[in-house]
Amino acid sequence: MTGPHWMDEEAGPVVRPFALTGGRARSSGDNLDLIAMVRSTGTPPPGDTTIGPEQRRILEIARSGASVADIASDVDLPLGVVRVLIGDLHDQGLIVVRPPVTVAPQPSERILKEVINGLRAL
Repeated sequence: MTGPHWMDEEAGPVVRPFALTGGRARSSGDNLDLIAMVRSTGTPPPGDTTIGPEQRRILEIARSGASVADIASDVDLPLGVVRVLIGDLHDQGLIVVRPPVTVAPQPSERILKEVINGLRAL
């Protein structure tokens, strides 16, 4: 045997998720909504910045635009880790994040009843 018997092709990643974020659990991406849209700016990473393979994958996915939840699913990482990585990319100006569109509040039941009564009066 060349290596330990417990390692095989299906072992999965050997790097713990917290190692991908440098042990950080918080970043500017903490307040990202699950349905916020992420899009790559097309700007290449600066030469002095080290971008990991996970962040490169996020940039690939974000070329066509994707939600935070979709990105987390595609890169197969926990949502908290993906938020930190997206926050880092955003801070570097490599992606833009568009918050979800706010939906207008529903009219109250009283207003709807007044509208119905007004229509009946016609």
